[in-house]
Amino acid sequence: MTHFEVRRYDAAGRLGELTVPRAGVTVQTPTILPVVNPHVQTVAPSTLESEFGAEILITNSYILHGSEDLREPVVERGLHDLLDFSGAIMTDSGSFQLAEYGDIDVTTEEILEFQRDIGSDIGTPVDIPTPPDVDRERATEELATTQERLERAADADTGEMLVTAPVQGATYPDLRERAAADAVATGLDVFPLGAVVPLLNEYRYADLVDVVAACKRGLGEVGPVHLFGAGHPMMFALAAALGCDLFDSAAYALYARDDRYLTVRGTELLDELSQFPCHCPVCTEHTPADLEAMADDRREELLARHNLHVTYGEIRTVRQAIRAGNLLELVDSRARGHPTMLDGYRALLDHAEQLERTDPVSKDAFFYTSAEAARRPEVRRHHERLDRLPVEGDDVLLTEGSSSDQYDESWGVLPPFGPYPRELADTYPLTAETPDRTGRAGFEAAATGVARLVDLHPDVSFTLLHDDWPETALARVPDRVRVRDLRANE
Repeated sequence: MTHFEVRRYDAAGRLGELTVPRAGVTVQTPTILPVVNPHVQTVAPSTLESEFGAEILITNSYILHGSEDLREPVVERGLHDLLDFSGAIMTDSGSFQLAEYGDIDVTTEEILEFQRDIGSDIGTPVDIPTPPDVDRERATEELATTQERLERAADADTGEMLVTAPVQGATYPDLRERAAADAVATGLDVFPLGAVVPLLNEYRYADLVDVVAACKRGLGEVGPVHLFGAGHPMMFALAAALGCDLFDSAAYALYARDDRYLTVRGTELLDELSQFPCHCPVCTEHTPADLEAMADDRREELLARHNLHVTYGEIRTVRQAIRAGNLLELVDSRARGHPTMLDGYRALLDHAEQLERTDPVSKDAFFYTSAEAARRPEVRRHHERLDRLPVEGDDVLLTEGSSSDQYDESWGVLPPFGPYPRELADTYPLTAETPDRTGRAGFEAAATGVARLVDLHPDVSFTLLHDDWPETALARVPDRVRVRDLRANE
């Protein structure tokens, strides 16, 4: 799988390069694949490329295969010429139609051959998109069918066309993890996480996080991961932090058709806006009233263009956050846009151990911006590092204040990390920017670090000088630690 190379990590987020040999292009990830309906193009693919910088898009080969108007032209001219797009083109297989209508009239071998013949750069077999919450027996049976089709796809003659290996398993983490490992074993190239659209439509972001985390455990760090059907920009940062590299979006066009206006916090109805809260060309050159007065097709096009500007703008924001090492701060910010996004962020931090495996050891800064920050991978890593840090002497002070010569050794204490040798004070993440009012979660996390250090050194006497910690934090400190409040001395 030499076609994908990771350049930088933050949490499980990745800056990568996907080399697409048939197209002769290298796609920068994370990125969005605009969905192009071959019959109805709200924004032309050439415009996606020239004005929005699209390096890759996705269209539906099953629609082309069944179209009386387009099948012959696409075979004769090729997909790139038909769509007038020089970047990489991925094609879906009809699995969406299978999920929606229950049956399609094409096999994996037939649709892969068709995708190869029309010049698709990344083809897709016909997997079985098992929806969430079905019974385990159905999920297991359909997963076996999908795996058998992936193995046939791996044996197919696809030339230079990359081929995806969709990962199914409904909402069963163990099935998802196993399916992901089996997908990797096929040797295929791109790994879409399938049948997650119902979770997205129902705002079940916490369940989505658990599904993606399970898939990533099975996939490891090979190949690009495509979150099928994830097109709303408010969840790009969350999905990227889990390790998703590719998203596809028809939302830009579908929402525009319904007069819906995308933002990174959600969606607004055009007739409820008096001003546009955006600086894209559409929003700076027009008012909501201007668009409402336009003909339907013109209004739809302009709304779609705005939606694309927001979508690509958020992709750039996510990339820069990974590069700067502040992706989780971005996730934290985006999580405040909707209660279910906050559920998703909290679920993400349930997998802090998994995120920590690829999270950089050092970054520029750690910003404590919410109670959730106390559960970030950096806090977990610091607590684990306590296992390797020596304690000198028999009587040790742990303090948020100044050191004292009355003790054999004096360690600092910084919520949410807890105790640390003072010589590490200028190292990441102990250089963290924290508010004066840290909050209960930060103190509790610091107390957990204190307890870990104390338990590691049963023969050492510890004294903790804290700055007005709440009782919930002090309850985590072992009873044998002498505890004093710095404010009692004021």
